[in-house]
Amino acid sequence: MKEPDSIPPEIHLPEDILERWEKRGVDRRDFLKFCTGMAATLALPLSFVPRIASALDADNRPAVIWLEFLSCSGDSEAFLRARAPSAADLILDHISLEYSEVVMAAAGHQAEEAKHQAMEKYKGKYIAVVEGSIAAGDGGVYCTVAGESSLAIARKVCGNAMATIAVGTCATYGGIPAAAPNPSGAISVKEAVPGATVINLPGCPLNAENLTATIVHVLTFGRLPAVDSFGRPRFAYGKRIHDNCERRGHFDAGQYAEAFGDPGHRQGWCLYKLGCKGPQTFHNCPTVRYNETSWPVMAGHGCIGCSEPQFWDTMSPFYRRLPQVAGFGIEATADKIGLGLAAATALAFGAHGVVSAFRKSDKHEPDPVVKED
Repeated sequence: MKEPDSIPPEIHLPEDILERWEKRGVDRRDFLKFCTGMAATLALPLSFVPRIASALDADNRPAVIWLEFLSCSGDSEAFLRARAPSAADLILDHISLEYSEVVMAAAGHQAEEAKHQAMEKYKGKYIAVVEGSIAAGDGGVYCTVAGESSLAIARKVCGNAMATIAVGTCATYGGIPAAAPNPSGAISVKEAVPGATVINLPGCPLNAENLTATIVHVLTFGRLPAVDSFGRPRFAYGKRIHDNCERRGHFDAGQYAEAFGDPGHRQGWCLYKLGCKGPQTFHNCPTVRYNETSWPVMAGHGCIGCSEPQFWDTMSPFYRRLPQVAGFGIEATADKIGLGLAAATALAFGAHGVVSAFRKSDKHEPDPVVKED
């Protein structure tokens, strides 16, 4: 989440809320910036900032049960390194984390007892967070916790939750464990528990800001945000990476890095020829950077499409460029785009004609299929 440089003067929060957060050690300006940033991430107008602040200030922390299955724990690591807010802030102030193998002090029988007690106490009211895919092969024997298969645990925990948030590409689509030949029969959370209310936050790993924003949305509105046809929140996955990429201007100008380390690469030119999958990937990485700092393309590496279904199989080889990219009125390769725009440049750009063509073609670019709340 990119924080605003200044707080709009029209935003005013009740003094008692600001005082309570100051007593917790949170500067009132930082709190305002966080609420404003959350509104921006959720694509809400600034008029919703006071409502977000009130929701965060209310004593209505949801109980959370965080499950870990076939994964590398990268999503937990991303969450623990989040800066706005930090994992400690989120756990202590906004949610009640009842069970998480990665961060809880208890282990063994005590940990399992804590999970079962939370399920019983908050039945139908808690949020289940699932990291990692579900091993469904051979009855689920390839992933067990306390002698119980991940498939059985997911069905029990997610089936009794108010909502389930699948974090990371493994939980949302099966991810790397589900890549061919998929010996464990790995499946997504939604496939394992088709009757559960599941929202998907793919990414390898997920951007923790999107998890925070999803929780803030639940606290503010009492429901999950609107999703697309893949169950992803529209605020985070509603636009292609290609549309917001800081290198998009170089793509439009036909300026491409041909190899890592070449002059074009060092000057920040488009990484399309090096395999960037941004034109086929929907994610807010360019606008909501990881820990407010950077993202792969900004660091000089092409997008690998990790937020798309079956990316490990469909997007690889990762360094082979996409054959065609739509958006120019015709299907054109990068070479043709570059040659065409170079010719236009030689004729004093033909600026109005080129820009108009882009704008007309954008109207024909299909939006991701979405469904409303």
